Amino acid sequence: MATVYSVQKTKWDQDTPTTRIKPNEFKGRVRVAYANYVAAAEQSDIHMFNLPNGARILTMEVAHAALGGSTTLAVGHAAYNNADGTAVAADVDEFKAAAASTGIAVTGAALTEALGRHTVVDADEDGMPVTVSLAGANGTGAISLTCTWVLD
Repeated sequence: MATVYSVQKTKWDQDTPTTRIKPNEFKGRVRVAYANYVAAAEQSDIHMFNLPNGARILTMEVAHAALGGSTTLAVGHAAYNNADGTAVAADVDEFKAAAASTGIAVTGAALTEALGRHTVVDADEDGMPVTVSLAGANGTGAISLTCTWVLD
């Protein structure tokens, strides 16, 4: 069986000279962003928090009360500008597609590479605004979002 190395392991001790590994790839500090919101019979795009440029998303978790019949929640981002000033359109389900929120639940978001896991944020000084979208029907109750990320 062949021995192979990850990109980061190669940078660390296989390249000559060695190549610097970014802190958001190795030995970075894990940080947490947390926000909560209490919906009052509404459908809305809720801006929860902004993640800074260079942040690598590790995990997300959305928790909510039973928000009401036919309600759904999705996790995404609002429109923002990337680091070079180019506009990025809103994507309400970048990290989690809309799913029923009719019962109390805690679910993951950014669970796969296709859904933003390990994404490195490319944003201007305002960061990337992470959102939870409440849709389908008017919802009432508590919603919280937690994101772990690494930068430095």
